[in-house]
Amino acid sequence: MDLMKGILDNMSSKKLKGQKLEQVLPYIMIVGGAIGLIASLLLTHDKIKVLQNPGYNPLCNINPILSCGSVMKTEQASLFGMPNTIFGIIAFTALISFGFIMASGAIFKRWLWQVAQVFATVGVLFMHYLFFQGVFRINAICPWCFVTWMVVIPIFWYVTLYNLRTGNIKIGNRDFNKFVQKNHGNILIGWYAIIFLILITRFWYYWSTLL
Repeated sequence: MDLMKGILDNMSSKKLKGQKLEQVLPYIMIVGGAIGLIASLLLTHDKIKVLQNPGYNPLCNINPILSCGSVMKTEQASLFGMPNTIFGIIAFTALISFGFIMASGAIFKRWLWQVAQVFATVGVLFMHYLFFQGVFRINAICPWCFVTWMVVIPIFWYVTLYNLRTGNIKIGNRDFNKFVQKNHGNILIGWYAIIFLILITRFWYYWSTLL
């Protein structure tokens, strides 16, 4: 959490005025990708252990709400017959590579940024789909999954802002673009706040027992 807070602080509007987004974006990709990759690998490890031994109790089984084991056994844990964690490992590895190449000073073509935007958008939409399924269908949240979800949001957000700023994509009018560029930090914080508010209210019946 301290690491993510540092990233958010570093991406404040004041700092962006003196530091181009293109200089900060590679490190958002690298750090976010590394966090997502580690979480995906840990979840894959637990998935393999469960397949080998159905009685295995993953370390991420914290309580009835925060539980990897119950989520792993659902159909939502796989896509096209392949565990979601495999897609995560591939995607986050590619993201880290993209970030390092960008940090080295490479300049990507416009079409490549548009492809990156497509993948970032698909990623954030899939993340919200899994969030909805976990909260309202499965009634449990996988902790490692949640970690990956939380890093997907800023990655999508700042890739989008960069593409809007550089003209790689066009969404809305000039006033809209100016607003999101100026208030990017507040929008991101609000995004997180809504997610945590949903988690608190949806599972209050359990959280209240811990008070």
